Amino acid sequence: MKKIIFTFLSFIITLSTVHAQKGINFYISYSAGGRLTMHVDSAANNVYYGNKFPNQPNTSFNYLPEVNHVSVQMYFQKTENPQNYRYTILADDEPIVVNKPINKEGLKDVIKKDDEWKDEVLDSITLGVFPIKGKTITILTYDIQRPQDVYKNVFYGKPIPRPKIEIIAKRFATEKGADYSRIIRPKERIDLSFTEKDDELTIIKDRSYIDYIYSTSIKDKKSDKIIFESTSWLYGGYLNEEGNKYLPYVKIDKSIFKKSGDYEIIIQPLIRWDISLDGILDYDISPQEIEKYTARYTLAITLDQESYTKKEAFTYTFIVTLFIGLIFLIILYFTKKRNKKKLAEQEQQKNTAKLQLNSIRSQLNPHFLFNALSGIQNLMNKNEIENANKYLSTFARLTRNVLDDKELISLSQEKNLLDDYLQMEQLRFGFQYEIHHSEDLDLANIPSMLLQPFVENAVKHGISQQATAGKIRIEFIKQANDLVLTVTDNGNGFDTEKKHQGLGLQLSNSRIALLNSIYKENRFILAIQSTTDGTKIGLTLTDWL
Repeated sequence: MKKIIFTFLSFIITLSTVHAQKGINFYISYSAGGRLTMHVDSAANNVYYGNKFPNQPNTSFNYLPEVNHVSVQMYFQKTENPQNYRYTILADDEPIVVNKPINKEGLKDVIKKDDEWKDEVLDSITLGVFPIKGKTITILTYDIQRPQDVYKNVFYGKPIPRPKIEIIAKRFATEKGADYSRIIRPKERIDLSFTEKDDELTIIKDRSYIDYIYSTSIKDKKSDKIIFESTSWLYGGYLNEEGNKYLPYVKIDKSIFKKSGDYEIIIQPLIRWDISLDGILDYDISPQEIEKYTARYTLAITLDQESYTKKEAFTYTFIVTLFIGLIFLIILYFTKKRNKKKLAEQEQQKNTAKLQLNSIRSQLNPHFLFNALSGIQNLMNKNEIENANKYLSTFARLTRNVLDDKELISLSQEKNLLDDYLQMEQLRFGFQYEIHHSEDLDLANIPSMLLQPFVENAVKHGISQQATAGKIRIEFIKQANDLVLTVTDNGNGFDTEKKHQGLGLQLSNSRIALLNSIYKENRFILAIQSTTDGTKIGLTLTDWL
């Protein structure tokens, strides 16, 4: 028995050694889409890389049916700053890495051929080596200067499921609206009769999380011509049998069927099966294998009334088109003239607001730095040299952040700026402070120094005379889609109806008004509550999340 077990273990170890020796082929690099490239197992034959889809412009899909491990690299031009980039990695929708910055020390020089086959030196970093067999690895990347442009690279190591039509529905126009009761369960051949009132056909597919790779087409089997194509699916109209997921569907106008006859519905993945690298084909797949990923259904269409003849259709179309075209050109001329003037006025107003906003920020920064220098001078006059040195060290870091001319910064940067400022003022006045934020907040785009003037006002006019009894609390709170920022102190308060002369608050009020004129869909709402027991200032950024 022991001998059998020993022989079995030796066999397993031998297989593992042979598999490990195959390794990853680092001599062949595949474009994984965007900034990413990949290397795969040396023995892998079928590698379908960098697939793009019209309905997913920022998505690249890499189908790796025979790959066990994939190594993924990210590239940067020498003129770029890699530290501006962040990436997230998911394995089967479970996060492995979340919003991680590029490690500058991990960058390596690499030589690649540009479009003209000249040597080009780039920076490269390996994001990881991942087991891919039977899994899906998704990598999301973005530049913090353009956080709205998120690029998605999918590495798919599972068999692509063959699509299936769940139901086909006819739309019947009625006086009360539309009737979709004519629902047909699909089979290989579907007999379908269109009456005069039927105007639309809906194809409803089974749901998968890679719906976007599938296209739908309808072919006239007699002429062998494609008469309809769609590369995107609609959602929200039909639920699955469990009633917990909306199924993808595509709508087709009846007018594409000119005559009764047989038509074929084809649903297949938009994978480039015949791509090559350096002239060498990177696939070993037959048409029969490709057909495993394709669903085909025959539609036997019967029309109650055939379409117009070509001559009749052409004459009717020409007359109607000419008449509509003349009306359209007249309307278009006057509309463009009016819109051009309106757009010019809006652009001028927006540019003026931005210039005024920059002017306010240029006043706010020197005002803040002057007050900070006054704090250092105050400590030196009191001969508190040690505190003055600490104050000066923190002030140096704070100065770099304040003078960084960015309108939008991350939530963590805003928090660090406030933390540095309050640490400096704490050396002078001895108060206590807290900074809290909701756990699910990780913003990368809020206007810089939004709260600083209000925090400065709380220190100077609220708790500066209370020494260690003074308290300040700052919160960043998520309320539905709103971001709420609050500053609370336990000072003596002030009359909110009275107009105050402080430059910081005046500039902040002006800045909020200008932000509202630029971000018209996201209102900035300022609320001040003050009593003899303290002051609370709230700033709400509506629909910011």
